Amino acid sequence: MRLNLILPVVEPDHYLAPQHCANPKCKGKYFRLRQEVQKNVRDTRYEQVVVHRYECLRCHRTFRVYPQGILAGQFSQRAKGMGVMLYVLGLSYGAVELMLAALGVRMSKATVYRTVQSTAERVPGLKRGSIFDAYRMRALGADVTSVKCKGKWLPIGITVDPIHGWVLTIDQLSGEDTQTLKDWVAPIAKAVAAHVLVSDDADAFKSVADESGLDQQVCKSHVGRNTQALIENLSQQIQAGADPSLAKIGIEPQQALADLRQLGELIQSRLPEQISLLETLFLRYALAPAPHKGQSATLAYRLRNLFLDRWNLWPRLTFYRIWKDAGGEAILDGTNNACERAIGWWIKERYRSMRGYKRDQSALNVSRLIAYCGNHLAQGLDLTNLVA
Repeated sequence: MRLNLILPVVEPDHYLAPQHCANPKCKGKYFRLRQEVQKNVRDTRYEQVVVHRYECLRCHRTFRVYPQGILAGQFSQRAKGMGVMLYVLGLSYGAVELMLAALGVRMSKATVYRTVQSTAERVPGLKRGSIFDAYRMRALGADVTSVKCKGKWLPIGITVDPIHGWVLTIDQLSGEDTQTLKDWVAPIAKAVAAHVLVSDDADAFKSVADESGLDQQVCKSHVGRNTQALIENLSQQIQAGADPSLAKIGIEPQQALADLRQLGELIQSRLPEQISLLETLFLRYALAPAPHKGQSATLAYRLRNLFLDRWNLWPRLTFYRIWKDAGGEAILDGTNNACERAIGWWIKERYRSMRGYKRDQSALNVSRLIAYCGNHLAQGLDLTNLVA
């Protein structure tokens, strides 16, 4: 897991002068310093800081102003930030407690848990209800994974910017059926003005793209692996010679093996104009009869369906070849790797060391927090504004 986290800084002599009264109903802007008091804190360096107590000259309410890195609680932001950092890097809540104790900060694992969860809830975006006012993109990557929560598998949907690899949203899903995926993907695509859906080869995502009016690029890696596995399986059956269905439609075994080899070559080259070759392959097997109810599909019918499926899939598989940016450059690589990397790095990597989550919301919180950290790899993520 690659993360670049910047811990909050504690400066006991640095104070920000109050600009507004602590009373939300008061519009006072002038304050008087009434008192300086000592406050015990738990930090890796300081045990005590000075807190300023101000009085509003308008409503006479008093309130405290803390030095940088110190809030109303007993733990400094730096100590809390260390707890969050150690947890997202793979330590359990109990292990974080032991590590912080070794560094001179006594923080219970329950406090570590609350700090991690509250920090994750402050992550901007990465939620279905978020509005991406300043973020627009032409393509949207989407995928679904699962984590175990309370002994049951919890489907989690993730959307990304497939060009830059940034995670946009992480959501809990009720299932992986077409309607659920459409209700999840369509509003996000509309919010970011996307015109293309990048996904794996799942039929549900194809229906989502069609029903949402989106062009689609299916992952060439998924299709390539699936096709090669089918080619090997069908080739073995042809060579075994136990199925007479090819002879019934007048096709020699050598011809069928050659057709499968040609399909493998087409899947490797993936040129849009090769769609006519796939049509030819399908038409050669178009007369293969469908099995009757209760019967297994014949070898010839399986070949027919394979060529038909790849013929229909070809525009989605080769879409990245024809989709260009304003400068005429290809901006998609034809894979769904951005989603796969995001799932592996920001969801599964932390999850592998666990026996499962106890709450659905915890699974979302932790995944969103780590993904948000991952979005800030280049410049680093300052935890100061997240740790409260």
